Amino acid sequence: MIRNDEFAARQRGMQRRRRAGKLVTYLGLSVWAVVVLFPFYWMVLTSLKSYGAYNAEHTPVFFTLAPTWENYRQAFTAVPLGNYLLNTLIFSVLTTAAMVVVSTLAAYAFARLRFRGRNLLFGLFLSMMMIPSELVVITNFVTITNWDLRNSFLGLILPSITSVFYIYLLKENFEQVPDELYRAAKVDGTSDLKYLWKVMIPICRPTLITITILKLIECWNSYIWPRLITDDQAYYLVSNGIQQIREEGFGRENVPAMMAAVVSISVPLILLFLTFRKKIMQGASQGGIKG
Repeated sequence: MIRNDEFAARQRGMQRRRRAGKLVTYLGLSVWAVVVLFPFYWMVLTSLKSYGAYNAEHTPVFFTLAPTWENYRQAFTAVPLGNYLLNTLIFSVLTTAAMVVVSTLAAYAFARLRFRGRNLLFGLFLSMMMIPSELVVITNFVTITNWDLRNSFLGLILPSITSVFYIYLLKENFEQVPDELYRAAKVDGTSDLKYLWKVMIPICRPTLITITILKLIECWNSYIWPRLITDDQAYYLVSNGIQQIREEGFGRENVPAMMAAVVSISVPLILLFLTFRKKIMQGASQGGIKG
């Protein structure tokens, strides 16, 4: 009985320590969540304040009893923000689609096809990841200018249709598929493209969804290249639009209207991430496991 009582006491002590550990963990995560989400809350709150109310605040006010949508109307009328959003959507979708096709074919070639110098070529390909993207901007700019593709969607899209990292991620994922499936498919007379479409892509769909969403976010947030290659408002993206709002719209001093524009641009990405967050985590974990 004494031993049983001691064992029960130890069990209760362990349970109390586990509960205390979970409490500390959840408390820390809650504090961190507040720190991370507060800037977005402040941005939305500011966008709902009137220009006069915002300027009248001598100390920060963390809520408003008189929200207004006037700032959002100004954001879409001071400059053609709706057109910029449409341009960004077209640019992001077309670029992402082209990148997924190119990366999938390249990753499949490195993972399944056998040709002389494959490992050397892939090693040289990976070494390109060490080159900062800013170093090739000038070369891309000169090339696109010489091809007379400035102020065009093709000029915006071409430099972004390949990604060494995504090709590497897909290659590692493709290599997890057993070779026996490939050999059995070849015995049945299946072509490589059909095998890729019918077998590899369905198995590796979470990783493909992950890189698609990450590329969409990357294109949506693209700033340097669109600013360099476009000076025609007909091809402006939201990155150009924010700068134009500050310089030619309602001015830098109208912070609530600026925050309304930023919220309008950020909401699509937030909704996209919240919708596919489970797929993103599944794809990232699947691509990182070597089996």
